[in-house]
Amino acid sequence: METKTITKSQIREAVEQTYAECKGIQGGKNADYIPYLANIDPELFGISLTLPDGTTYAVGDTEYKFGIESVSKVLTAILVLKQYGAEAVLKQIGADATGLPFNSIFAILLENDHPSTPLVNAGAITACSMVQPQGDSWGKWEAIINNFRDLCATESEVIDELYRSESDTNFNNRSIAWLLKNYGRIYDDVPMSLDLYTRQCSVGITARQLGVCAATIANGGKNPVTGVQVFAPELAPKITTLISSVGFYQNTGDWLYTSGIPAKSGVGGGVLGVLPGVFGIAAFAPPLDPAGNSVRAQAAVKSVMSKLGLGVFDGVAVNVSDE
Repeated sequence: METKTITKSQIREAVEQTYAECKGIQGGKNADYIPYLANIDPELFGISLTLPDGTTYAVGDTEYKFGIESVSKVLTAILVLKQYGAEAVLKQIGADATGLPFNSIFAILLENDHPSTPLVNAGAITACSMVQPQGDSWGKWEAIINNFRDLCATESEVIDELYRSESDTNFNNRSIAWLLKNYGRIYDDVPMSLDLYTRQCSVGITARQLGVCAATIANGGKNPVTGVQVFAPELAPKITTLISSVGFYQNTGDWLYTSGIPAKSGVGGGVLGVLPGVFGIAAFAPPLDPAGNSVRAQAAVKSVMSKLGLGVFDGVAVNVSDE
């Protein structure tokens, strides 16, 4: 296999140049169906990239805590993969892309009563119902938030105003949760499972933290900042595959085709990208396209990949040098 060498200085320059070029990109609008998100400053923008050795290149608003929203699905999918194993998650949730919006009820019916994947709302609510210990709301939440800490290398906490805003407006998710219960696809108390999902989506996260999380996945489950093996290496391809198949919902195929990197978006404006063995990258900007993906963050991740000439399907081994 051909080997391509890129330097740390090239990576740093790519991140810095991308920030300068993408900062002025306009278009899209904040998510307005969640009141808290509608009021976030639309000009916020940050990029953070972390290498397997822990080196991080961050520029812009990378310490601003925004709502993690659907990117949280990746972290809790990792947790249930750890607790149950890949085969059980496939059987109890699934790994198929829906091809429909992230909050689709129709998708549940089309999949023969199956949640499809832990990276859409239905499957993520099911994942929260699976989190151990069963029947213990506080114990489950501790498992979820401690997993966030292990993956991101620093503590996270819920944004209370966002949590209240989410809880007051999650009518569609309530319908999803009870429909799943009807089909035997919720494995614990329904209101508890929905509340855990709502709470995890309301966690405040920074682009720097998400970059470390992405790098942990890219590094085979070993956190590059703390050195802790957060999850087994054999689970890394499983979670990266899930991200590849549905990370941008109905736009995932176009995203992977044009960007070359598996990535997961959230309506809070965050994007988490994983280039296995090479780096993790995160970008943040609140205005979204019609599918719920950040306009500026998408452009930023694509730009970094283009400047470095990298892609997950390029068929080359990538070596990062200090020179």
